[in-house]
Amino acid sequence: MIFTLHGIAVSSGIAIGHAHLLSHNSLEVEHYTLPKAFIVDEIARFDAALQATRREFAGLRSNRPSYAAAEFDAFLELHQMILDDPLLSIGPREMVEREHCNAEWAIKVQTDALAAQFDEFEDAYLRERQADVKQVAERLLKQLSGQPGHQPTHLRHDVETILVAHDLSPADMIQYKPQQFAAFITDAGSATSHTAIVARSLNTPCVVGLHHARELIREDDLLILDGEQGVLIVNPDKAILAEYRLLQSEWELERKKLKRLRTARANTLDGAVIELHANIEKPEDIIEARENGATGVGLFRSEFLFLNRDELPNEEEQFEAYRAAASGMNGQPVTIRTFDLGADKQIKGAERVASNPALGLRAIRLCLAEPQLFRTQLRALLRATHYGNVKILIPMLSCVSELNQTLQFIAATRQELDIEGIPYDRGVKIGGMIEIPAAALSLNVFARQLDFLSIGTNDLIQYTLAIDRTDEDVAHLYDPLHPAVLHLLSHVIGTANKLGVPISVCGEMAGELAYTRLFLGMGLRQFSMFSAQVPTIKQRVLTTSLREIGQLTQKIMRTDDPMKIRELLDKLND
Repeated sequence: MIFTLHGIAVSSGIAIGHAHLLSHNSLEVEHYTLPKAFIVDEIARFDAALQATRREFAGLRSNRPSYAAAEFDAFLELHQMILDDPLLSIGPREMVEREHCNAEWAIKVQTDALAAQFDEFEDAYLRERQADVKQVAERLLKQLSGQPGHQPTHLRHDVETILVAHDLSPADMIQYKPQQFAAFITDAGSATSHTAIVARSLNTPCVVGLHHARELIREDDLLILDGEQGVLIVNPDKAILAEYRLLQSEWELERKKLKRLRTARANTLDGAVIELHANIEKPEDIIEARENGATGVGLFRSEFLFLNRDELPNEEEQFEAYRAAASGMNGQPVTIRTFDLGADKQIKGAERVASNPALGLRAIRLCLAEPQLFRTQLRALLRATHYGNVKILIPMLSCVSELNQTLQFIAATRQELDIEGIPYDRGVKIGGMIEIPAAALSLNVFARQLDFLSIGTNDLIQYTLAIDRTDEDVAHLYDPLHPAVLHLLSHVIGTANKLGVPISVCGEMAGELAYTRLFLGMGLRQFSMFSAQVPTIKQRVLTTSLREIGQLTQKIMRTDDPMKIRELLDKLND
């Protein structure tokens, strides 16, 4: 029977393939009482499953594939922390010993208790972590059942496969990627969920928020997924199948054409030069950035050198990573952000408990609170400037005192290197991220002391609208086109241009095709995005006339009606 489902389009592309259903809801377990003589063995069974799950996470960490999204390490670190929580690592074994119940039931009870704790938090981000708690518990239960994780060994190789799941963690997605699945769909999720971020980084068609797809679709059903419109067609007839095969061929042809743009300069029709840079998190990503035609690195997320390890990276390890990135770009700019730790990215030995991590000690605040850690990174960064065009970017600045302290740290570190006779680029550029409304509204002060600025749209939107985009209950309110957000973005870009300070956008909006012309109309001339997004954005730049989009951009900025803004944006992109 043919039917159609509508969800949220989060990663473009058209995929045609057969459904592969992923198991779900393993938290529905039996409850039974064990004889006293069996309790020791049951506790041992739980302990073995716990250790096996830890080894599974360790394996994912040590074998992190190159195509994993930048956020993958942070997601994995969060799951490891949940697994080590006493309610999951100790509580079940105590419950088995006390109540003589089976280990599966004890895990379920303790998981519900842990999830209930998250539900009490006022912070939306922490409440949303209930989903992560359940994903970790499911992995633990699968180890008990002898079926660890989502096993990708059942994917067919003779046909294209589309993964169908109620939800899919970033770790599960990464495990399936080598099997070359065509696309995936989930019942849960939003346009700004972890799943969506990973899908875009993998350049894999994806639709989320389908609600009941996992229940309605049967194994091996023929599916058509339209990642542009958010449509899923189940068991299409011959006419529909032929139509979408033609659309799929056109899509693939378009992607091949985009690859030929790799060496073309990203100039508008009226000759304006636009810089398209890549976001990376490790030196190896330089290869993909260059293959996609990026003319620099706009954001090297250095915190991923610190995560998922027992010891912090020393100066030499950091230096080698930064030098490799600088050398790999052959003189093109490489902007390295000082570590943005805290919130959902913690380092072992320096974990901090906060009622609202997103508003707490994170990013530059943590750097200034851990001077030895910060000094080590600054030494490595400055040394790397001798081997390429390295710039240093400071995250989450909110007030001038933070900037002054940071610049004092950099000056002191330079003095150390001078005394030791270690070479570095004395003209190294220091920039700041505009992610907090306070910084955006105080731009004149920051611009006087910084060499360049970079807008982090993800946090700027989140803090402006007081919306946690990972919380499904409020994610629909996370709106990049909210009039307040647009006015703030236009203010930052316009002010920076007037002051003659280079300005870029490195948040997710930079890689969204729908916003390219809007940013160009605001005066933006540098974008930084996932490497895979560079060719698509370049094509849009090459077909844009700044003169023609100027008037319509101004009309959008004068509009307060969200629906009218979207209508005008569609017209801008025609």
